Amino acid sequence: MLNKPVLAESLIVFIIVLLVHAVVWDRYSWCAVALSVQAFYVQFKWDRLLQLGGAVFQFRTAANSGLLPASMVIPLLGIVMKERCKSAGIVYFERFGIVVASTGMLVALFLSVIAVGVTKPVPTNTCILTGVAGSIIIYTMKHSLTVSEVIEVLEVLLIFVYLSMILLYLLPRCFTPGEALLVLGGISFVLNQLIKRSLNVIEGRGDPIDFFLLVAVVGVVLLGLFFTVLFIFMDSGTWISSMFFHMMTAVLGLGVIMPWLYRLIQKNPLFWLLQFLFQTQTRIYLLVYWTFLAASACGIVFYQNAKRSSESKKHQASTITRKYFHFIVVATYVPGLIYDRQLLYVAAVLCLAVFIFLEYIRYFRIKPFGQTLRYLLSLFLDERDSGPLILTHIYLLLGMSLPVWLFPRSCAPKGTLSGAGALVPYSGVLAVGVGDTIASVFGSTMGEIKWPGTKKTFEGTMTAIFAQIIAVALILIFDSSVNLNSSYAWILASVSLVSLLEAYTTQIDNLLLPLYLHIMFMA
Repeated sequence: MLNKPVLAESLIVFIIVLLVHAVVWDRYSWCAVALSVQAFYVQFKWDRLLQLGGAVFQFRTAANSGLLPASMVIPLLGIVMKERCKSAGIVYFERFGIVVASTGMLVALFLSVIAVGVTKPVPTNTCILTGVAGSIIIYTMKHSLTVSEVIEVLEVLLIFVYLSMILLYLLPRCFTPGEALLVLGGISFVLNQLIKRSLNVIEGRGDPIDFFLLVAVVGVVLLGLFFTVLFIFMDSGTWISSMFFHMMTAVLGLGVIMPWLYRLIQKNPLFWLLQFLFQTQTRIYLLVYWTFLAASACGIVFYQNAKRSSESKKHQASTITRKYFHFIVVATYVPGLIYDRQLLYVAAVLCLAVFIFLEYIRYFRIKPFGQTLRYLLSLFLDERDSGPLILTHIYLLLGMSLPVWLFPRSCAPKGTLSGAGALVPYSGVLAVGVGDTIASVFGSTMGEIKWPGTKKTFEGTMTAIFAQIIAVALILIFDSSVNLNSSYAWILASVSLVSLLEAYTTQIDNLLLPLYLHIMFMA
């Protein structure tokens, strides 16, 4: 019997795909439609594999595979980027968008082929659909990509295969297949871009903050892989191991990551970063304000843990308590988006690196803070943190930051896009900070009418849509760079569809929702 929430989720994704391609229809639209149809069928094969325990790796069990919504994110991002940069006349980034779309389609197709290959008996109809979709995609790539671009796509696919085998083995139950596709696909693309740019360094070409993002992401991932392998042979909880951890972190940071960044930006990374952070009075005010908010977030963690100690019956934080952090993140990002987006870009990269480094300390039980972090953060666990890593707070940061990082600055005249595209950097704030938060708070306290097959409520979804419309009006008032050019109907449709997706998806909504709202606004 077909799962009604999965069917509803798939229908919403199909509508988004069709709406995007109604605006930007070209040869890649046929590929995207074919990919979405085959991903819909293969998704049920993945779900069956997860239920029967037939998957090669251990995936998160409290959710469906999520293959269809995840499969469409990277291709749609590439397609809308291509169109925006084409209209701006920036050929380099137009070709880059084509590479992103092609890479996303090929990686998603690879994950589908794996599911079909390990399903017994072999699903004939799904094999035919996968073959047809693959033929359309490969034929289009053959007539669209240059030889160097084909090689780049294959490089990303190869990195994805190796990363998947390593990380899914080391981190059981941390991802669904769809989440693995998004996270590992993104890391694979970032790693390939860093290698490509490192081999073709041209002084003065490229924005240092882009290089900073690439090096930071690859650096923390390589750091984690190194210590994971190392602590197979050592007990990570001892003082000797902890001292070795801190020493090797300093060695790798100063001996590998810093020289790598220096090669790319042709400046001392520490001096460049300090000069960048304290360049203007506005930046200093923002940094002081963000420090106060960070201290407030830490205060909430300590206060809730103190309450847990005094109220022994309460073992987990409530939904409303966890949403306090959403409000703090909104208060963090909105001033940055209005006053200094470049500072927000760099600060978000630094924050991501710190979050992942602290998770390493917690996971490996590194002294003196590893055990304390385990105790403090255990209060905020939910059903999505079923693996050895706690990732929900990192997903929240990613959901808010990805629209800022992915914003095509080179293709945006005067630093902003026209119409609904002006709201692209605010996608995370609207989808996660406002929509998801309001839906959870009002749905859990006042909601009575549940969407079929889910725990989410009609009242929560409607309130989320209304709150996001109010937030858009406030953005128009306070951010003078935003000019919607009468694209209100498209904005309402985008917000409504993403809010409905939040009601039905079992994937990590902090990651998925901002990306879909980003795609809709870019289109």
